[in-house]
Amino acid sequence: MADLLRLLLRVAEKAANVARVCRQEAPLFQLLVQEKTGDDKNKKFVQDFKTLADVVIQEMIRHDVGAQFPEMASYIHGEESNKFENGHGESVTVTVCGTEKETAVLLATVLDGDHTAASLLARAIHQDPATIEANTDGLTVPLSPSELGIWIDPIDATSQYIEGREEVMEEGHLSPSGLHCALVLIGVYLRSTGEPVMGVINQPFNYKDPEGGGWRGKHFWGVSCGSINACSVPRPKDAPGGGLSVVLSSSEKQVVKEALTSLCGPNKLMYASGAGYKILCVIQGLADVYVLSEGSTFKWDSCAPHALLRALGGGVVDLTKCLQSSPGGLDQHTELTYHQPYPGGRGADRWANHGGLVAYRDCSQLRSIIAPLKGKL
Repeated sequence: MADLLRLLLRVAEKAANVARVCRQEAPLFQLLVQEKTGDDKNKKFVQDFKTLADVVIQEMIRHDVGAQFPEMASYIHGEESNKFENGHGESVTVTVCGTEKETAVLLATVLDGDHTAASLLARAIHQDPATIEANTDGLTVPLSPSELGIWIDPIDATSQYIEGREEVMEEGHLSPSGLHCALVLIGVYLRSTGEPVMGVINQPFNYKDPEGGGWRGKHFWGVSCGSINACSVPRPKDAPGGGLSVVLSSSEKQVVKEALTSLCGPNKLMYASGAGYKILCVIQGLADVYVLSEGSTFKWDSCAPHALLRALGGGVVDLTKCLQSSPGGLDQHTELTYHQPYPGGRGADRWANHGGLVAYRDCSQLRSIIAPLKGKL
């Protein structure tokens, strides 16, 4: 499945290009925002936005993967509905057409006849990205496309993407907020068991080109299947005598903050935006563990980074199940899976990680985190 990995790296970079094009001009960007409502709304936020960039990226990935691997076409899932309402109240189904010109015509109907904006987007969708450097030579995964499904989060941390703050990213430190937190996430799972087996993460706004001033991205990938574990990120070295560090959402429950402060100390609790970005911080070793007590993340948030963590010897588990389990069964029976909806859920809620989650690199760290939380939630 090295071919699939190379394809996902390529389409993720195309997606990053689309995300960057959509942020280039503020007046254009205002046209690309539409508030989510009803069952598609994430209940965690007062306002939760869907952008045309999200929808275009999702449908582009669906189109490109389905074209090369048609047996996967019915199992490519995303966060967004591809229905978009334009300024005239018309509902338009966004798809990627056979040619750049046809796609531009379709997008112009969404953008109220703004052909310049539509052409810019269509060009980014149909343009092949620069060659992605990834050492996948010799990587053999004994899986067939007919065994696999895909979860897409076209732009995770959409609110940070929309706000567009350009925070300075310090080497070796996580970014609490800003464009750095916006990620393209593509996760591959086994249809039979729901295990995440491959993940690609693209960070479109990693750094600014000192010459041209434009944004440049960075990509990460991982494969975990049986005895095969490969990741573009080296396993982070634990800081000597550093103690356990945890990244949280700023809106995390006070009881969780207090329990983890007593375990780690106040200086080892950090806060950041975006579920995908917080798990990436664990992957990179910028934090040891990510804890979330709410059911406010979804399969598309966690599938891709989960695969990278598995490749590094870690994982992502259901916090509620962990609190109910014996210490010996933590990682074996509580890992998140990606193939079945939540019983009785509606809309996006069907695919929520209802029990909260813990993302970790090491089982001993997971056990250390669970102990002080028992009986508190």
